[in-house]
Amino acid sequence: MTDPRQNLRIHCQNLRERHAGGYNPATRPAPIAMTSIYNQTIKLFDSQPEPAFESPDQQLAVWGRQWGCDNDVGQIRLCLMHRPGEEMNIIDPAKRIEAIGSFGDLERGWYLQSDVLPDWDTFRAQHDGLVDVLRREGAEVVFLDSVEPDGIKSVYTRDSAIAVPGGAVVCRLARQIRRGEEAHVTRTLARLGMPILRTVHGTALAEGGSFAWIDSGTAVMGRSICVDDAGCDQVEEVLAVSGADLLRVDMCGYEIHIDGAFTMIDDRLAIVDADRLPYWFLEELTDRGINTVEIRADDDPWIVNCLAVSPGRVILPRGVSDATARALEDRDVTILEIDYDQVQLNGGGIHCSTCPLVRDPVESAGGD
Repeated sequence: MTDPRQNLRIHCQNLRERHAGGYNPATRPAPIAMTSIYNQTIKLFDSQPEPAFESPDQQLAVWGRQWGCDNDVGQIRLCLMHRPGEEMNIIDPAKRIEAIGSFGDLERGWYLQSDVLPDWDTFRAQHDGLVDVLRREGAEVVFLDSVEPDGIKSVYTRDSAIAVPGGAVVCRLARQIRRGEEAHVTRTLARLGMPILRTVHGTALAEGGSFAWIDSGTAVMGRSICVDDAGCDQVEEVLAVSGADLLRVDMCGYEIHIDGAFTMIDDRLAIVDADRLPYWFLEELTDRGINTVEIRADDDPWIVNCLAVSPGRVILPRGVSDATARALEDRDVTILEIDYDQVQLNGGGIHCSTCPLVRDPVESAGGD
């Protein structure tokens, strides 16, 4: 059988002579058809769609580990965070926007969500305290490689990416103050080796703080001024590949994220602010067998913005009311309290400040 390499050399020589005007097909040997070689190769090395991209053996073989999350309560193995740095220097105490009664600069595009400036040393110490608790609870904490020079909201890593089975969805943040965070999280995820399954694009808007897993077969997204239908559509397409459904919940008024009103804290237990959720969603949780602990009117609403580090072990901001604490303990929830009031002055809480990239599956979690 003729060597395929010889056949290729003949073909190239023919082309050279054709362009040089010296090609004579009568005196040159005809190239041997390679179709049979291709056909035999395809049969020997056929396409293999199975096992799926998200399957454990494919993830381990190609990507080095099982990436992503299919729940919000399994043991956190890897968590993305950002320790606030020099970008906070843009906040000028002399700059105020009186219309909102807070600090900000319309010209430079930054704002706080408080009429009191944080103590920056305490702010960073409280963030460090959250990192310490996560590490003690068995999580590896990794940090963003970089942030925008004025990225004062970058500490809230929850919003720029969503971990799903097999990888991540990079979000597209709604407000100009946060635009650009997407590029920094993309570079960091690439360095870590985490597959990026979708980057929300076009005019779609999606932020991770308004995404939550109910169980391994069902997620929820809060539609708001920061999340539109196009953003939901793109996240839903990714989830559908792994067989998960997406519920869309309209947030009340100008609420931006669902994690201010709903957070899963155990396999079948959520903490909720019932006044900030639609009735049908509360009923949906009941129908799915999800029990709820409703915060009281006199509770600090930041309590809902908490984080389960493993089933029934929850990091909460200090200040849980006695009644709510007892309700949680009655459900066998272990409370890990930390001070976080200074970080909250910038507009985000404990849940906002963490982006779990890998969680253990929860055996009993699953769609109905």
